[in-house]
Amino acid sequence: MPSSLISVSWLQNHLDDKNIVLLDASSAPNGLVIENALRFDIKNTFSDRASPLPNTLPSASQFEVEARKLGISSDSHIIIYDAQGIFTSPRAWWLFTIMGHPKVSILDGGLPAWSSHNLPLKPYDNTPKSLGNFKANFNTDAVTFYNDILENVSKKSCNLIDARSAGRFSGNDPEPRAHLQSGHIPNSYNLPYTVVLDNGSFKSKDDLKRIFQGLTLDEKPIIFSCGSGITACILLFAYQLISNKPASIYDGSWTEYAENRKLYTT
Repeated sequence: MPSSLISVSWLQNHLDDKNIVLLDASSAPNGLVIENALRFDIKNTFSDRASPLPNTLPSASQFEVEARKLGISSDSHIIIYDAQGIFTSPRAWWLFTIMGHPKVSILDGGLPAWSSHNLPLKPYDNTPKSLGNFKANFNTDAVTFYNDILENVSKKSCNLIDARSAGRFSGNDPEPRAHLQSGHIPNSYNLPYTVVLDNGSFKSKDDLKRIFQGLTLDEKPIIFSCGSGITACILLFAYQLISNKPASIYDGSWTEYAENRKLYTT
């Protein structure tokens, strides 16, 4: 099983391996990409286009079709990076893991780390070599939905960790979606996603252990949330680097919760 977090040097040495599929999951297309990289469009292709919420988990059938278009097969080792270092790549990683594909890794530091080593880039081209045979096997345990969150508010059966900034969590800073109030889901903890990163890369495992231990959590399963399901995946990935305990993503996150609870600004 390949490591879930790989270095620039590892990718440089394995870039031409037969089963490697390299995906650029940046939030916006970049004019230059790492050689062989294909565009993984979270917002428009790998999300539920019929949902009123942003970045919603797509159906297994939609994901399967779109993954095959990228030449992804059951034996592919998928490497994901993004242009911000670590931002959208963990969301793409989570999508593959929830669809049952175990061989998926993130390039630590992303495109900035690759570029800092003066390694070559090439013009963007999204033409895969051939259609893949990827098969989705949806893992229901990896995702949490609104009704589960409502139940957890009263039963407190899971630890809910919010990846948004402290200001948004406390209600002191506004939400990016201007009509929504800031604040947080009752009985949740705040751990801004930036805390687990250092200059666009994940902190060491020792540092990550100290960070999560600092929350003084009990042994309950963990649910990660954020604004729209993107940065929650950064925390989930950081957590899985140091723990095998159950954890999931609240896909609708604060946007869905605030909309459904009608938490609007005046």
